[in-house]
Amino acid sequence: MDTVEAVVTQIQGLSGGSGDVSLLHTLLRQADDLLHTESTRLAPFLDQLDPSIHSLGYLYLLEACTSTPILKEQANQLVVSIASFINNCAAEQIRLAPDKFVILCKRLKDQVILLEAPMRGVAPMLTAVRKLQSSSELLTALHPEFLLLCLLAKCYKTGLRILEDDIFEVDQPRDFFLYCYYGGMICIGQKRFRKALELLHNVVTAPMSTVNAIAVEAYKKYGLVSLIHNGQFSATFPKYASSVAQRNLKNFSQPYLDLANSYSSGKISELEKCIQTNREKFEADKNLGLVKQVVSSMYKRNIQRLTQTYLTLSLQDIASTVQLNGPKEAEMHVLQMIQDGEIFATINQKDGMVSFQEDPEQYKTCEMIEHVDSSIQRIMALSKKLTVMDELLSCDPLYLAKAGRERQRFDFDDYDTVPQKFNI
Repeated sequence: MDTVEAVVTQIQGLSGGSGDVSLLHTLLRQADDLLHTESTRLAPFLDQLDPSIHSLGYLYLLEACTSTPILKEQANQLVVSIASFINNCAAEQIRLAPDKFVILCKRLKDQVILLEAPMRGVAPMLTAVRKLQSSSELLTALHPEFLLLCLLAKCYKTGLRILEDDIFEVDQPRDFFLYCYYGGMICIGQKRFRKALELLHNVVTAPMSTVNAIAVEAYKKYGLVSLIHNGQFSATFPKYASSVAQRNLKNFSQPYLDLANSYSSGKISELEKCIQTNREKFEADKNLGLVKQVVSSMYKRNIQRLTQTYLTLSLQDIASTVQLNGPKEAEMHVLQMIQDGEIFATINQKDGMVSFQEDPEQYKTCEMIEHVDSSIQRIMALSKKLTVMDELLSCDPLYLAKAGRERQRFDFDDYDTVPQKFNI
């Protein structure tokens, strides 16, 4: 095909059956250079195509059409065009050219950021993720792009929608690192610290041949969230973490390790002194907000310790013991902890006394039984999935070849002991 007109004719004629679309894909790959050469005159041809019917051809033309530098004045129309295509295209066709689709969606992200309107890209990018996925277990190159837009637009709840999926298939390590890092930040924004720890932990312990900036920043946040959620942070890496992470990540995170050591003392004065010493570093890393939450969590931990010793205590005594400014501030902390379910207590406003109580949950309500049952079902499904993955890995030629090279050629234990003397 030597002309754009011929390409459009083929698109219109071969966008029907699956066999025709496969042939069309081959022709479009051959015509890709032509389309990029003629990129400045492709816009009128898009009007001759229906994105819901001619999705594959429309994708090739739109990607070529948007490959040239875009002026800020043109960015708005470009965003509209790409978003409209994403909403109307046929998933089975765009999956034939995933690289083209990813490039186009990343241009959408770049343009909404240029326009300082990341919110405009959130809904189309979520649609793009779902259409590109052949399964909810697959991590695509668009997952981190979508989460980044959610962060910039502060649409944390929307970002949580894809973080609820269990991911088992990953193509590119960088996509996995960014997905978990951005996902961890979204969970922090929603104060879902348990899920944030899980995602950041995945970054820190993922296989890596060289240390990368994503893992370094994730390790810093992982330490802070550990202090907030668990009240402690262990600098010891699990055995399955890469040797690169174990050797290098601590070297880039010394102020955060110092903060964890100060936190373990349980003394607010030491913690605040450490924060003041490293304040510029925390600000440069944009982690000062998390650091302030670490301070708040220490007050909570110290109040929780009091519940293990006393049945009743005055707000003034709580303020003095925990080093708060006065009974009013102590009351605010206790009320917030009661609301969050972190302690069980009542406050007598008349005499300013706090009565600590046992957890009222009896773990026999219908809701609790349903929760336990759903957790068991999920663990059973995960166990089956791991068994299947283990079987597939044990049969993988690349894995077997690598395992064979690393194993000793002869293993003495593989052979039975041979007697040195035979008696006949």
